[in-house]
Amino acid sequence: MTGDAPDAAGPSPTPASASTPPSTDRLPRGELVRAGVATAFVTPLSAALDDGLTGYLRIEPGEALLGGDGGEAVVTLDDGVPVLAYDAGGDADGPAALAALAGAEPVRVESYRLPASTLAALHDPAADAPTPFRVAPDAPARELAGDDALAERTRAAAPDDREGPGDHDALAAFLADEERVEAVRADARAEARARADEWGLTDQLDTE
Repeated sequence: MTGDAPDAAGPSPTPASASTPPSTDRLPRGELVRAGVATAFVTPLSAALDDGLTGYLRIEPGEALLGGDGGEAVVTLDDGVPVLAYDAGGDADGPAALAALAGAEPVRVESYRLPASTLAALHDPAADAPTPFRVAPDAPARELAGDDALAERTRAAAPDDREGPGDHDALAAFLADEERVEAVRADARAEARARADEWGLTDQLDTE
C-alpha cells in the first residue's frame, strides 16, 4: 500500500455529549494517518491492527477507481479491531457490506484516527441502533483479506464482550442466489441508507 503524506490535523473532533441522543452523533473526518492504493485488504487491515487504530477506514473499490459506478465503504475500528461496516455502493450494512466489498481490489484506503470517546455511542455493545452494521471482529480479515492468521490475531485483540469467530457461511450461500439478493436489496436499500444517514456513516462517503 503506497503511503501519501497525511493531512495536517484539523480541530479535535467533538466528543458525543452524554445529554445528546446517540442518533444525532456523526462520524467526524478525524486525522488522516495513512492513505494509498492496496492490492490486497490484508495490508490496511493488518496496519490498523498493528497501530491499534481507533477510527475508521474509508474504502474506495477498484471499480470506482477505474471510473465505474462502485460506491465507497466505511469500516470503523476500536483499537485496530473492526466494529461496524457500511457499503454505500449497494446500501449494504454489516456482513452484507463485507460481501459487497469482497474481491473489489485494488482499493484505495484512507485510515482516519478518532478519539475513542467520539465513537463510544456507535461502538457501545449495548446500543441497539447500530446493531445492523456490526461485524465479527475477525470477519474482515477472513472475508476480505482471506488471511486466517490475521483473523486470529484480530480476534485475540478483541475485547471479551465482542462476539467470537465470524461465521457467515449462511450469508455466503444466500449471496450466491443472485435473484434473491436482488429482490432483498431492492427492499432493503432505502432502509439501510436511512440508518447510515442517521448514524453518520455516510458523512465521509460523498465526493469531496
